[in-house]
Amino acid sequence: MAEEVVLTQEGFDKLQAELDDLKYVKRKELAARIKLSISYGDLKENSEYHSAKDDQAFMETRILILEKMLNNARIADAAHTDSSVIQVGSNVVLKDIEFGDTLDYQVVGPAEADVANGKISYESPLGKVLMGKAVGDKINVDAPMGIIRYELLEIKGL
Repeated sequence: MAEEVVLTQEGFDKLQAELDDLKYVKRKELAARIKLSISYGDLKENSEYHSAKDDQAFMETRILILEKMLNNARIADAAHTDSSVIQVGSNVVLKDIEFGDTLDYQVVGPAEADVANGKISYESPLGKVLMGKAVGDKINVDAPMGIIRYELLEIKGL
């Protein structure tokens, strides 16, 4: 059985849009690029052709990965979740106890994780500790530089 992929609706839609773009736009563009590179002659020494074929292999692999993820996706459903505890899709506000900084994150599935944009995976060290926590809970995260302590200030829901 394939592994379940937990996504927010936003994440699912984003991956679906990427898949559609690859299948219906990029494939055609790449086919035209390959056709043009073939017209340059001798394929053994045609770097444009080999580059296009490498790009095609990468793209087809990405298409297969996206299709598998979307076929095995479970959407984090706001209507059927307990917003008093952190779950996949929850938006949280944390306070760094040592430095007093506040941090905003959304807990998402690994396929959507993007720390630079405030999205952390529930499989990350911080994400694992956050799951199931409630407002007011103290959270200790074992990081390479030592234990980082947070206080959960707010759960904004999905």
